[in-house]
Amino acid sequence: MKDSILINPDIEDALSNKKPVVTLESSFIAHGLPYPSNLELVLEMLDIIEKHSVIPAVTAVINGKIRVGLEKSELEEMAKAGKDYFKAAAGDFGALLAKGAKGATTVAGTIFTAHLAGIKICVTGGIGGVHRDVSHNFDISQDLTVLSKYPVSVVSAGAKAILDISLTLEYLETIGVPIVGYRTKYFPSFYSRTSPYELDHTVESSGEAAKIIKYYERLGWQGGLLIATPLPDEESLSEEFIDSILEKALTEAKRLTIRRKHLTPYLLNYLSENSGGKCLKANISLLKNNARLAAEISLAYYQPTLD
Repeated sequence: MKDSILINPDIEDALSNKKPVVTLESSFIAHGLPYPSNLELVLEMLDIIEKHSVIPAVTAVINGKIRVGLEKSELEEMAKAGKDYFKAAAGDFGALLAKGAKGATTVAGTIFTAHLAGIKICVTGGIGGVHRDVSHNFDISQDLTVLSKYPVSVVSAGAKAILDISLTLEYLETIGVPIVGYRTKYFPSFYSRTSPYELDHTVESSGEAAKIIKYYERLGWQGGLLIATPLPDEESLSEEFIDSILEKALTEAKRLTIRRKHLTPYLLNYLSENSGGKCLKANISLLKNNARLAAEISLAYYQPTLD
């Protein structure tokens, strides 16, 4: 396994000395946002995390190696190359390594990579989940099952707005993924701060969130937690606004027979292009907000007073 994973020396040193590290997915760089917004955003996220005295680690598969911690030049190359990078979930890794290929990690791929490296916290925009019209396409993201298998907690703005939020929450409960709302009683739905779905567990501080993670570990819990935080109020969009655009996007995707891994990037791109820039602005805002919270939780996790 050591031959297949390459960890940045600074990150390896931090992990050896029990210092806080946060992993970042890279699919939003290659598949989620246009250049140069994608590069500018990831650099801002790295800066936010570093300012909290936490080490950020962007994950990817490059030249047949699982990478933990990319250099700025590599991020720039990925941001420009975009879809030349395979959208890499955890289940794709073996094939990508064998072929010497390159991939941008999804949430599932990032969770698996973080687990291999020994990192406890991962940040994303929104997790994947159960797609709308699931009774016909049975499209359920690998993010959910991988989150239930490995003890890596994910900070996100809930689940992506293109999904069936109700069924996604039901599926998470079925596979045993605990959900904790950060300063919210309702599950956020990516572009919107809220949804009709009330959460059982909420926290008001990063320290509380870190403490919950620790207690699950002490109990021998095998999977990770989903820590859901709403995007800033000033960027929040109404569900009605999103659904009005999404309905057209789904119709167009069906007409073009866009399915499986290609569906989510297509729908998010459609929303971005047909919302007058509002969805792109909200996406950028929530990713930066999530990076800040992930850094705060990671920092709290390693505080000796937490025990």
